[in-house]
Amino acid sequence: MTEPTIAPDTASEDAIGALNAYLQQYHATLVTTEGSYAVSVQGQIKVGKRTVPYHLVPDAGFLGKTGKWRKLDAAERLALVQLRWNDEARERLEAQLLRCAGQVMTLASEHSVDPQSALNALQAKYELARLRCELALDRIAALVATRAAASQAEKTRNAINLSLYPESFTLAAGMQRHFIAVLGPTNSGKTHAAMEHLAQAKTGVYLAPLRLLAMENYQRLLNANVAVSLITGEQRKLHPHASHVASTVEMLNPNRAVDVAVIDEIQLLDDPDRGAAWTAAVCGVPAQTVYLLGALEAKEAIQSLVKRVGGTLEIRELQRKSPLEMEKAPLGSLKNLKPGDVLIAFSRREVLNWRDQAIAQGLNVSAIYGNLSPEVRQAQAERFIDGETQVVVGTDAIGMGLNTPARRVIFTTSSKWDGYAEGTIAAALAKQIAGRAGRFGQHETGYVAGFDGKTHKVIAALLQQKLEPLPSTGFYVAPNLSYLQQIAEASGQERLQALLELFAKHINVHDEFFLPANLSDQIEKAKWLDTLQLPLEDRFLFSLCPVSTKIAMLEHALQDWAECRARGKQASLLRMEGRGGRNELQFLEDTCKLYSAYAWLGYRMPETFPHGELAQSLMQSTSEKIDALLQVQNTRHRQQRKPAHKPTHITPPKRGGPPKVGRKPRT
Repeated sequence: MTEPTIAPDTASEDAIGALNAYLQQYHATLVTTEGSYAVSVQGQIKVGKRTVPYHLVPDAGFLGKTGKWRKLDAAERLALVQLRWNDEARERLEAQLLRCAGQVMTLASEHSVDPQSALNALQAKYELARLRCELALDRIAALVATRAAASQAEKTRNAINLSLYPESFTLAAGMQRHFIAVLGPTNSGKTHAAMEHLAQAKTGVYLAPLRLLAMENYQRLLNANVAVSLITGEQRKLHPHASHVASTVEMLNPNRAVDVAVIDEIQLLDDPDRGAAWTAAVCGVPAQTVYLLGALEAKEAIQSLVKRVGGTLEIRELQRKSPLEMEKAPLGSLKNLKPGDVLIAFSRREVLNWRDQAIAQGLNVSAIYGNLSPEVRQAQAERFIDGETQVVVGTDAIGMGLNTPARRVIFTTSSKWDGYAEGTIAAALAKQIAGRAGRFGQHETGYVAGFDGKTHKVIAALLQQKLEPLPSTGFYVAPNLSYLQQIAEASGQERLQALLELFAKHINVHDEFFLPANLSDQIEKAKWLDTLQLPLEDRFLFSLCPVSTKIAMLEHALQDWAECRARGKQASLLRMEGRGGRNELQFLEDTCKLYSAYAWLGYRMPETFPHGELAQSLMQSTSEKIDALLQVQNTRHRQQRKPAHKPTHITPPKRGGPPKVGRKPRT
């Protein structure tokens, strides 16, 4: 008896299609904000002779908390969207926006100021119309405010006036830079020409989104006989006569002029958590020629940002080198896996579950997920490249920085937890992951499939979807120490939490071209750091240390280290003993992060953290233990799998989970 495939729910698919068609007809999209689903809408209004575009969540656009939304079927979701967003709702919204824009224009005319920055407040995809109208009025009020305001407040506003943010990078601002944007989908060869130019230049820098990519291109430059150093937050490999540097983007040195710079994954400008690093890199990298590599949807954003910072711009658009095709049918069964396949799940737990099920089919499997260190991810990928394993099971961590010879990419689900709710993945993410199939030079064609019928149809639709361009204004920025010191001097404020909040507040009011990055994690750390007797510089550095506050062991270690610094004592490197019991893998992963955080601090405060080299060594040995453990689990599960003569069956996965393998039930 063959295993049954999973039939799609046709009625549900029709309702989903109707919802998507309705949203498209009414220029709307679904978004999650503040833990709720909402409808975000686009359009434009006419105020006199001026056309004012808007992109907002209507005041009545919230559709309910994520838990409530998940309980609705597709037809109920469509009905709710139709209730909240229709022709009457658009009339109400545009009347509201016209009142707001009219007030802005009246004040602007009376005081001879440009209203554009205030009107730009009406373009904020995830924000309520009411709040953005208030912000528009705040902006115009700030523009017409007289100099009679208190001198301290005026000095504070001047200290964080980011209209001069690009000019704060004095070396880059004084250069005539030429930008070359090389844009295209995954597997289009974006990196090759840029890295060739970089290798041939007398001096240069490569800026990566991940330590893994920095390491990969560091090795690439070494292989080209380039004198290159590797610099990441927690790792240094310094060449005594280095002409080049490969580093993570946050480690940009804006005070070292070079001939050529390569900034990778430029579309991450739009990332609220890390996009500030790309804004800083474009504004501040002091290179005669700057390559910007990334997705096509970044084109308009690049044009806008380069126009603001100055310089010439050349755009090269590339096409994928090998075709990418959707399989005619879903995979249906793990027995249909073939060597060269990559299974995609969206959590560590599901990756390990699917891995175990694939091993039960007699396959050697590599596991790749974000919690693994770059060294382990690379080791697991190389086992696949070398043929030691036949299949990869991974998260979206494989979508960036790992070049594997995948023949086919199979999505086990089209849903992912986004921090608030389980929802369909973004089309951009689906395309980036799917694009890993069919690497040029190794496969003539790349193939994509879903595990079951519903997932197969959703992924096929996502791959056909046209992506929205990145916004051409509102680039994320984060404060550096110099900015915070200026704000402290102007305001008399000493607490780091308050300085970060002042920075975010004044950007929103005083500069429409930039937005504050997501500083929530940094502000949370600042709250307890402000209780310690530490100078601002130290508190700022500890607030940036890459330690997740969601892992108690790591958060407590960071607090202990900061207290050591405050007491003027050296911080010991906690050498984690024990095996972690049943959670050995998780224990080793967290331990590796602990050593990484110590090494990060060791480069910045060596007098307090003197064991940085030991931390590096322990990071490496722990990574080797994790890789070895994954291989042991491979072998153990393969030995424990059911004998081949026992028939198995697969039950449909629940909530994106892997199929359950067991004895065939009696009939």
